[in-house]
Amino acid sequence: MLDFIYYPVSWILWFWHRVFGFAFGADNGLSWALAVVFLVFTLRLVLYWPFVRQVRTTKQMQELQPQIKELQKKYKNDRQKMATEMQKLQKDHGFNPLMGCLPILVQVPVFLGLFHVLRSFNRTGHGFGQIGMDPYTNAHTPNYVFNADDVQSFLSARIFGAPISAFITAPADELLAFADYGGVPSKVSIAAVAIPLMIIAAIATHFNARASVARQSTEAAANPQAALMNKLALWVFPFGVLVGGPFLPIAILLYWVSNNIWTYGQQHLVFGRMAKEEEAKRQAKLEKQSQNAPKPGAKPVDTTKKKAGGDADAVDDAGALETNGSAPDKPAAKSGGKQSNQRRSSGQKRPGNRGRANQKRRR
Repeated sequence: MLDFIYYPVSWILWFWHRVFGFAFGADNGLSWALAVVFLVFTLRLVLYWPFVRQVRTTKQMQELQPQIKELQKKYKNDRQKMATEMQKLQKDHGFNPLMGCLPILVQVPVFLGLFHVLRSFNRTGHGFGQIGMDPYTNAHTPNYVFNADDVQSFLSARIFGAPISAFITAPADELLAFADYGGVPSKVSIAAVAIPLMIIAAIATHFNARASVARQSTEAAANPQAALMNKLALWVFPFGVLVGGPFLPIAILLYWVSNNIWTYGQQHLVFGRMAKEEEAKRQAKLEKQSQNAPKPGAKPVDTTKKKAGGDADAVDDAGALETNGSAPDKPAAKSGGKQSNQRRSSGQKRPGNRGRANQKRRR
């Protein structure tokens, strides 16, 4: 049903096994382990640009968080209007929420595909996804693109005495499949390899989550949903690796460790480049401001003084208009002397010594 996933995963694993098998030997456990590790690196390299888009989308979502909160507060009683305004905000800023989860959505089927392909090297079990083959039939039945010789080579591969397709809780009848290809492994040898890988995978998962949380903005970290997801990523997921590790083949644990190592390095690379881009934008902005500033030695132009001078000129012009016009006649009255004050509005003459007589009476 999921052959469109199983076959591409098988082809990539087959290719890297041929490469490392040529260097270390086809039956060497290191060849198969490196094939699994480079299968992860190949898939993560294909997903590099979607990962970059995911990081940028996450950063953009943090920057839009204040506006999103405003919309949620404004339209808390109108869900339809809120959804419409959210879509408009995302469209205006070129924000695509799908890009934030695309790498994870792609990695999930790859993880399941690799798990199925690795489990299919040993089909002697009777649990879920197993078909209960006997050891001889299993060793002589191809597994997707791997022929029977490849299946026997995989069964013979050991890492410190443990088959890379074995897991701690494997039933005894499944371990019998390795009897003719290196002997039946002990649970102790399997645990000696699996437990350190489980611990490394859990620690790597925790530190990857911590690096992501440290780069979140204050507004994003204060969001209750984001705070819950941060706690899950920091503590629940690493603990899940420790709990589920005994049920996973050693090859899957190798996948988990190498995937986290790649993620840790890729995060530092991508965020480092983004920091350089932001610094370049800041420098460009400062250079633009410095270009608009006056050159050294040049007299700065005081725009406020110039504006005040313009206002004074306007006042002078207005005064000249008043002098030459007919409405304001106070300056003309002053220049006309006392004769202009000798007549009242009724046409009668004012006494010229009126002011002096009043002054004498006051004295």
